[in-house]
Amino acid sequence: MAGCGCGCDCGEGEGDGKKRIIFACAGASNVGQITNIAAIQLSVEGFGSPACTAQLATGAGPVKKACAEADEVVVLDGCPVACASKIAAAQGITPDQAIVATEVGIAKSHDLEISEEEIEKVVSAAWEGKGKGKTGRKNCGCGCGCGGE
Repeated sequence: MAGCGCGCDCGEGEGDGKKRIIFACAGASNVGQITNIAAIQLSVEGFGSPACTAQLATGAGPVKKACAEADEVVVLDGCPVACASKIAAAQGITPDQAIVATEVGIAKSHDLEISEEEIEKVVSAAWEGKGKGKTGRKNCGCGCGCGGE
């Protein structure tokens, strides 16, 4: 698919050749674990590569360099507390896309029951670019809300 022509990445999808780094919440609730499983599924589908959010929090290791070399940084948070997004921000990383599981229709609970349908909601949101424009990046003006430059 082609983007809107304004330099943003809206409309891009599978096979677009982008190098994406994915940070998942992986917190101690259903939505935290859903983000972790979604990151793995996105990797299997060729969307991007999961990276260690805990390592990012320490500022150690190659993960910050990998972010600098990536075309896109994607953060999958479980809930509005946005731990993964806050960890990225603390390390000076502004994600290109930030998805919050509770904002795509998944109720947070601590019973850790997870359905394939819930995982697919997060996976689809990433592929569809639903987390673009929610990261503090300037909107490109194309009208899609993608947040591209």
